[in-house]
Amino acid sequence: MAVVTDERINVVLRQFNPWWQSGSISGEFAKEYKRFAYYEADAGLKDPDFRRTVILLGARRVGKTTIQYQMIDALLKDGVQANRIVFFSLDHPVLKQAGLDRILAIYHETVYANMDAYYFLDEIQREKQWEAWLKSLYDLQPKTRFVVTGSASTALSKGSNESGVGRFRNISIPTLSFYEYCELLKLNSSVSLPNNFRPSMLLGMTKQEQSEIMLKLSSLQNHFTRFLNIGGLPELAVAKSDLNAYKVIREDIIDKVLKQDIPEVYTIRSLADLERIFLYICSVTSDIVSIESMCKELNGVSRPTAESYIGYLISSNLVYKSSPLGLGSRAVLKSSPKLYVADSAMRNAILMDDALTNPTELGKIVETTVFRHVYSFFRRNSIDTGYYRGGDKNKEIDIVVNSKGKILIESKYRNQAKLHQDSELSHLAGASSFAMVMTKRYDDFGLQNSADGVSILRIPTFAFLYMLGHCEKNLSADI
Repeated sequence: MAVVTDERINVVLRQFNPWWQSGSISGEFAKEYKRFAYYEADAGLKDPDFRRTVILLGARRVGKTTIQYQMIDALLKDGVQANRIVFFSLDHPVLKQAGLDRILAIYHETVYANMDAYYFLDEIQREKQWEAWLKSLYDLQPKTRFVVTGSASTALSKGSNESGVGRFRNISIPTLSFYEYCELLKLNSSVSLPNNFRPSMLLGMTKQEQSEIMLKLSSLQNHFTRFLNIGGLPELAVAKSDLNAYKVIREDIIDKVLKQDIPEVYTIRSLADLERIFLYICSVTSDIVSIESMCKELNGVSRPTAESYIGYLISSNLVYKSSPLGLGSRAVLKSSPKLYVADSAMRNAILMDDALTNPTELGKIVETTVFRHVYSFFRRNSIDTGYYRGGDKNKEIDIVVNSKGKILIESKYRNQAKLHQDSELSHLAGASSFAMVMTKRYDDFGLQNSADGVSILRIPTFAFLYMLGHCEKNLSADI
């Protein structure tokens, strides 16, 4: 007897699409809070001039499926016929075996016959040759609109770029920014900044004007501590128990992403080695990582295996890579990349230590958090974010952005966040358009001069990250 029958597929489809009967979507699925990526995706879907397949890329639990539900809710409220919208996940065991062609054939035979539907497909990378399939349908069904999600970003981006030039629009969804976290938990109801405000404007303000801005934001400082601890996964940010949230993270990362998602897309010879490498990166997040040292410490892991598995972790949105960048006439030393775990909560859930009371580990978590905010902000416009290491004393600048003029950032999350005159940031501030020191306390802000008399902005980390989110919400391309 066939396990996957047309009748069974039809039943599963109707379970996925209750609005075919009700005409609306439950608020439990289309949640009230909308992430920044929702607006970008919705605009891409409804753009009347440029038809594109919208591809939402990101780790598990960042809200990709929720964004799809919210887009469906918007279509229904706009008057789109309910059975013209079909959603399903290729994670479902029945649909995984059925294949896309068969699923959609049944949908059009039994629910909606015309080829001007809206296809919302979750975890598209489960389908072999998905990029060729999407390209074909895009060309053959010009009135059909597509929104798909996937967790393997590199594989999806590569496939969309090679097979869908001019057809696909990739939208990367990181974990929640601190600004989004505050909005989600309604922590910033009394905080207001001018729509056109950017952190670089602080350079031209008086001390009093800077104080007024920081006073507005000061109420958010204590919330930043929990944000560092629980991270930016939307569902877990609102959880009442941080320990239960950690349990979910461990189950989703270890049991699903490492043991299921990655092996389905890539050839993994040793799951144990993949887990060990991810654990190693969690422990050294924000450090420059030597592959040779990693392999030596993880006795038995070869260099080719380590390099491949790191690439898979980056593809699966569990790890970010920061490459060395030059500054002005100063070339960087030949150096290994920095590696960052994608979210502090992943690191905390895996290592299960009290990082917030350990100044060294806390510093790593904060730099990790700053990097992923800055990286995600500038990635929208394909601007490189890396680090600098060089000069006479081989010193380092934590974060460098290749914007119109270089942006230099040093993370110093401690009570006495001093920047010495012989630091690399102080010497190279003149080679940038904007140099900053990320501090800890809400009252540790203002301007200090570099070795050459260039103004360097000292700014509390939580305030800068909130301002960065404010820029993103207001579609600013720079800071």
